[in-house]
Amino acid sequence: MLRIAVPNKGSLSDPACEMLVEAGYRERRDRRELVLPDPDNDVEFFFLRPRDIAVYVGSGTVDVGITGRDLLLDSGVEAVEHRSLGFARSTFRFAAPAGEVTSLEQVAGKRVATSYDVLVGNYLAEHGVDATVVHLDGAVESAVQLGIADVVADVVETGTTLRAAGLSTFGEPILKSEAVLIHPRGHEVTNGLTVLDRRLQGVLVARQYVLMDYDVPVEHVEEAVAITPGLESPTVSPLHNGEWVAVRSMVRKEATNRVMDELYDVGARAILVTSIHACRI
Repeated sequence: MLRIAVPNKGSLSDPACEMLVEAGYRERRDRRELVLPDPDNDVEFFFLRPRDIAVYVGSGTVDVGITGRDLLLDSGVEAVEHRSLGFARSTFRFAAPAGEVTSLEQVAGKRVATSYDVLVGNYLAEHGVDATVVHLDGAVESAVQLGIADVVADVVETGTTLRAAGLSTFGEPILKSEAVLIHPRGHEVTNGLTVLDRRLQGVLVARQYVLMDYDVPVEHVEEAVAITPGLESPTVSPLHNGEWVAVRSMVRKEATNRVMDELYDVGARAILVTSIHACRI
């Protein structure tokens, strides 16, 4: 049985749980459930603190887990990223009082406050910057104002919180993070992990594509399929009226309306779009 660690964020609508349900796994009915067996799929879910998941996976206590790339790298454990999952994206950056520090080189000799001391320490070492890392739990925006740090390193979304504290980001991002599927380093990829990975990939594709059907005159088929090439090749079927054919193809969701306009311009009609709930590519 495959043991899977999932973030326990106290919500039944957590993106990781939603993705697993879309992948065909059992749904948690009560957020107080910390262990959820799913015998039909030969897996067992463990709902853990996001920061602890990499530790459990790295130790081999559980087989795979879903956590943030930043939390994985900060844990320092023997676990590796298997697949990115496309949600919970964030950017990790340095910030300091506006104008005081404007480059990574100027961080040398300064105190850097962060909740991700392993991640930041490794980043500074890799870039040859000698600085003191100050570990804080939780928000770090006030660290400079309170005098325990000269620079902070934290997750930045809009930057509003940092600006409110009189801080400004500088330099290149330390890391671009998102939710990832992880497994122990050096462990054999089992059949259970292969099935889980294939299902999650199917969810990612289903979220990114729609199925588009349309009719087009035979003389314009090549123009139409050039607009909708699909993943391998579109399906083209003859219609009762021999002068027309029906075409079915997968199209990127964000391009739907542009593609429909282009198809209409080359003579396609009866253009229909259908959501994809699951797939295997």
